[in-house]
Amino acid sequence: MTNDQHYTAELNLEASLLATGWQTAIQRKPSISLRTTPVEISIPDVVSIRFARQKIDTRSFCFAGNDDNSPPSVVRRMRIPAPPAPSSPTCKEPTDRVTRMRAPQDVIKLKDRLFYALQPPLETLFTSESLAFAFPPFPYQMEGVAFLCPRQAAMLADEMGLGKTMQAITSIRLLVFSGELKNVLLICPKPLVTNWQREFQMWAPELPVATIEGNGRRREWLWNMPDQLVKIANYELVVRDADFLKSSNVQFDLVVLDEAQRIKNRSSATNRAVRGIARQRSWALTGTPIENSSDDLCSIFEFLRPGVLRGDLTPRRLRKATQDYFLRRTKDDVLDELPPKLFRDAQLSLSHAQHESYTLAEEEGVVRLAGLGGEVTVQHVFELILRLKQICNFDPTTEESTKFDRLAADLEEVAASGAKAIVFSQWVRTLRRLKSRLQTYCPLEYHGKIPHRQRDGVLEAFRNDPRHQVMLMTYGAGSVGLNLQFANYVFLFDRWWNPAVEDQAINRAHRIGAAGPVTVTRFLTFGTIEERINEVLEQKRELFDSVLANREAPRTLGLSQDEIFGLFSLTNPASGQHAA
Repeated sequence: MTNDQHYTAELNLEASLLATGWQTAIQRKPSISLRTTPVEISIPDVVSIRFARQKIDTRSFCFAGNDDNSPPSVVRRMRIPAPPAPSSPTCKEPTDRVTRMRAPQDVIKLKDRLFYALQPPLETLFTSESLAFAFPPFPYQMEGVAFLCPRQAAMLADEMGLGKTMQAITSIRLLVFSGELKNVLLICPKPLVTNWQREFQMWAPELPVATIEGNGRRREWLWNMPDQLVKIANYELVVRDADFLKSSNVQFDLVVLDEAQRIKNRSSATNRAVRGIARQRSWALTGTPIENSSDDLCSIFEFLRPGVLRGDLTPRRLRKATQDYFLRRTKDDVLDELPPKLFRDAQLSLSHAQHESYTLAEEEGVVRLAGLGGEVTVQHVFELILRLKQICNFDPTTEESTKFDRLAADLEEVAASGAKAIVFSQWVRTLRRLKSRLQTYCPLEYHGKIPHRQRDGVLEAFRNDPRHQVMLMTYGAGSVGLNLQFANYVFLFDRWWNPAVEDQAINRAHRIGAAGPVTVTRFLTFGTIEERINEVLEQKRELFDSVLANREAPRTLGLSQDEIFGLFSLTNPASGQHAA
């Protein structure tokens, strides 16, 4: 271009700033005027920009390593050296990729888009001396942070074992350093409170953390503490203090729900309590956003973004409506070298005594249900199902059990290899029967009847004491929040109704840091209710996949009341329909 050539152009501000390497982000609606007049250009890559004369508030996630650029005063600055990274699985994403903030789709103003577009890559921030990390994050975890940070409403639904806790804490840490968060509430199940305390100490040791606990007066004092940046409370306490939280002036910049499936029932006191908390941002963490039906997802979104979802939406429309607020990755999606998860279906026949007891119980139970006529309910059917499942575990008269015989044989091999195993059942009574028969392996128990103050000690003993080779767990106690990646074998002694709960239990062992392949053995007895339940599980898994995967659902999903009655060829009095 010669010097005597002139042109008038309408400049794209975002591209111009990126071209000139500006690292300024503009916040809180500053008025920006850009004047473009005919100019002579001798150097094409230089752009002249003029801003209106006014005070511009700026923010950035880029932290200098010296004390001249300290974070907000609410944070107690602490630098910790990052230890060497442990040997761990590699990710499919290339390690040299650049991860930037993922701006929400509803950001349309130029100045808002600029803020996210001009942030330095997360890889740059994570090398800052002010943001030392216990271990280097995986690339997909940085993607999770890039997803969470910009969003007022977000659901991180990664599969169990991929580090949702770390991603949430890191996102909170970045937002605190940038001055956007000064009051955070994290709500989790009661058994996971100590786990979150440890995780905050590992991933954000400089953030002050308080746990809401004690009697009513102490809790009120803790709720109102201004100098505790992060508060941790369990769901039960939030329900108990719901009226106080509504009537007081307690407000939060961010409320995070861990194991957010706890609010899957829209009419429950827990759901109402968390929705009533005053907040600016709402995040949900869960590996099972759908446990039984799409209504579970809709209920969680009533906390995140009320009005976005309706229960009558098709799976395709559900995905479309939630795509900007929802992020889910599975182990298969992001990890190449995570040890494999191997499934074995141990299909067994009942012993002679078990078969006789089972046949008698089923015949008498069906006759009883039929005799109730129009008064029979789903609860009556469930009672019979549970009775039959217990007989499949142990004969009530002789205590015979083909499942135990198989388990004992497998555990001999596990013990001989020096490995450890977890055995899941839905009944504490079943676990205690197993414990009395497995004393050779010094089994430990972990279930609802073990006091909370003793549970950490149980886990430590299982982790560090080679004498304890078997852990006996219920699905409810062992399905959330535990890291048991040192166990290479998982046994499902009896099956749970919900495949998502089973997956949670399995993923206690199959997660990042697993020392080797995890072998999952699922016991199933021929010709019994367990076979029919297995079909139910597969149907529910189809429902889960149809909403979260990129494909349409089949016309019939889940288990209707008619199908429940159909397990015993009974008529559902509510519909008058006889199941085939």
